Amino acid sequence: MADPCPHLNQIRDVTPGTDGCEECLASGDDWVALRLCLTCGHVGCCDSSKNHHATRHFQATGHPVMQAWEPGQDWRWCYVDQRMVGTGEDQPAAG
Repeated sequence: MADPCPHLNQIRDVTPGTDGCEECLASGDDWVALRLCLTCGHVGCCDSSKNHHATRHFQATGHPVMQAWEPGQDWRWCYVDQRMVGTGEDQPAAG
């Protein structure tokens, strides 16, 4: 079992800043899927999108954990540790 992600303590109760990728909306581009920064609420496009705004947001801010922000998707990713987090994979077993 993996050690718990040390970046989960940076997750906040956030409100999405926009209804789509903030930068793509401003430039008129489109996106494939959205990611929500769990530190500040920034909404950015995924790495399957041409602009990679969610990853660029991490690179600019260091905010480590994002969540898929699409209907039917319920997962989180830590950019620092390059792994899924907060969904049981990195949590200690109940004992």
